[in-house]
Amino acid sequence: MAIGWGKSFEDQVEEGNQRLSAEERQMRLPLEARVRLEKLGSLKLSRSRMLAQLERAKHKSHREVLMKGLSAIEKEIEDLDGK
Repeated sequence: MAIGWGKSFEDQVEEGNQRLSAEERQMRLPLEARVRLEKLGSLKLSRSRMLAQLERAKHKSHREVLMKGLSAIEKEIEDLDGK
């Protein structure tokens, strides 16, 4: 350890190296797999937004629309996870 460098800095460097390694591994995936992972991430984000909206929704008709949308998103996530 060099003078003036704390353990937290070394941890940050190591974390950066690990993150880079994860990015490198993802870049080595075939294009189809990368697209699938990006789509899955997008769907999960949409699902979390939909759940937040559902918690705030007060009108029955609005809640029904959100529930239908949530169901469709969850089905699509399930289809992508199965592949």
